[in-house]
Amino acid sequence: MIPVTVVIPVKNEELNLPKCLDALHGFYRIVVVDSQSTDTTRKIIREKNAELLDFKWNGRFPKKRNWVLRNYTFSTDWVLFLDADEIVCEEFKNEVKTAIENNGINGYWLSFHNFFQRRFLKYGIPFRKLALFRVGKGEYEQIDEVQWSNLDMEIHEHPIINGPVGEIKTPIAHYDYKGLYHYLARHNEYSSWEARRFLDLRNKHTAQAALRLTPRQRKKYKSLDKWWWAPVYFFANYIIRLGFLDGRDGFVFSFLKAVYFFEVRCKIKEIEKVGMND
Repeated sequence: MIPVTVVIPVKNEELNLPKCLDALHGFYRIVVVDSQSTDTTRKIIREKNAELLDFKWNGRFPKKRNWVLRNYTFSTDWVLFLDADEIVCEEFKNEVKTAIENNGINGYWLSFHNFFQRRFLKYGIPFRKLALFRVGKGEYEQIDEVQWSNLDMEIHEHPIINGPVGEIKTPIAHYDYKGLYHYLARHNEYSSWEARRFLDLRNKHTAQAALRLTPRQRKKYKSLDKWWWAPVYFFANYIIRLGFLDGRDGFVFSFLKAVYFFEVRCKIKEIEKVGMND
């Protein structure tokens, strides 16, 4: 038994959740936090014998992941946050079981194998996030976003870990079964959030806000409003990181990511004209 509680925040994830849950045998506890799903998500949670927590966001801090950290009584020292479209393998579980025995580490970065349109992308800029840490040693950053965010879960916020962090080398499969329509709709929401977050950081001009950003975030938020950021990202992902070797899917993925950053810039410019709350 792996002494880790796996927490999966969801809303209407009937297509992705079954495979995610099926891969989690061996973990001490599986907790699914649901935001009033209207599909068969809740039925799936019960059928898979996972623990169901109801969550209803009031538009203020905390969002879903921090709400769990603050309100759920954990019976393990470690928590692993997964999305419903993320699938772990046995090698990953074995590495986690060994890694959490290290008393000098309080959190771990995780890496991902990205699937796009049901094809594994071997190349491109690697995706990582810090999603495994000791209970009580980390919390997702708190962002003052009242009145401008409609996302009830931490998406771009990263955990602030008290103590040293390491890395789990075995990747997790990031495999979304919902298709391109959902991908585009989701990233439209994300680009709106990113635009408002960018302006919020710039308007505050506080060292404290900057300190909460990772080096990668600092680089991004210095450049999101620049005309060249989208084409540079495309060039980096498709050429420098060899995304072209993934064929058509590699091109489409790189192009859509560049479009995403172009949308962020356009939304920044629009908000500058009409204001944050319009």
